[in-house]
Amino acid sequence: MPHTAPVRLTASWCKTPEEIAEAQQLRYQVFVHEMGAHLPKAINGLDIDEFDPWCEQLVVRAGVDGPVVGTYRALMPEKASTLGKLYAENEFDLGSLKSLKPRLIELGRSCVHADYRSGSGIMALWSGLGELMLANGYEYLLGCASVPMDDGGAYAYSLYQQFKEQGVLCDEFNAKPLKALDTKGLTTIPGVKPPPLLKGYLRLGARICAAPAIDPEFNTADFLTLLRLSDLHPRYAKHFLTAS
Repeated sequence: MPHTAPVRLTASWCKTPEEIAEAQQLRYQVFVHEMGAHLPKAINGLDIDEFDPWCEQLVVRAGVDGPVVGTYRALMPEKASTLGKLYAENEFDLGSLKSLKPRLIELGRSCVHADYRSGSGIMALWSGLGELMLANGYEYLLGCASVPMDDGGAYAYSLYQQFKEQGVLCDEFNAKPLKALDTKGLTTIPGVKPPPLLKGYLRLGARICAAPAIDPEFNTADFLTLLRLSDLHPRYAKHFLTAS
C-alpha cells in the first residue's frame, strides 16, 4: 500500500460566525454524544452558552481547510472584567486569585476529536495559546479540567489524593469548590491516570488550585487548573511557545 503522509494540523482563531459554529458543533458532538452531557442551551446540534459571545474561539483543523478536530475558547481579561465574572466562578470561590485576573486568560470548552487525542491535537491547540500569551503579555492560564463521574466519583477522588501525594496542589492560590465532591464512602483506586488534557497540563507545570467541584450538566468532577507561563517545564515549553 502507498505511504500516506500524516495530515498537518493547523491552529487559528475564528474570524466568522461560521467558523465559531464549527467549533460549537464539535463541542456538542464530544460533550453530548460521547460524555452524555445535558446542555439545555444547545441549539441545533451546537453547544452554546452565555460566555460564547465574550470569548475568542481557537480551532485546530486537519489540514488548512479541513474539518475542525480540536477547540478551546478563551476569555480574555479585558472581556472578563466587562462581563464581571469568569466561568469558573460558577463552580469555585476564586477570591484568592483576584490579583491574577488582569493577567489571566480563562480557558474553557476544550475538546479534541477522538481520532486526534494521541497528543498532536492538544499540542496544536497549545501552540495557538502560547502565541496569544506572548503577543499580549498574559501570564496565567486558568481552566476547569473535567473528569467523568460515571463511577460515582471514585476516579476523581483517587486523582485528587494522588495529586496531594505528588505535590501538585497550589498552596499559594487555593480556591474552594462551591459544590464539592462528596467523598463519603469513596475509596482510592490504585494507579489511576489523569485524562490526556489534564495530564498534559501537569506536565507543562500547572497546579491544581482546589478540591474537585461537581458540574451536574456535564456529569463531571472539575479540577481548577492554573498554569503560570514562567513555570512552564523546559521539556514541554517548545510545544507551547512555538507558533503554529
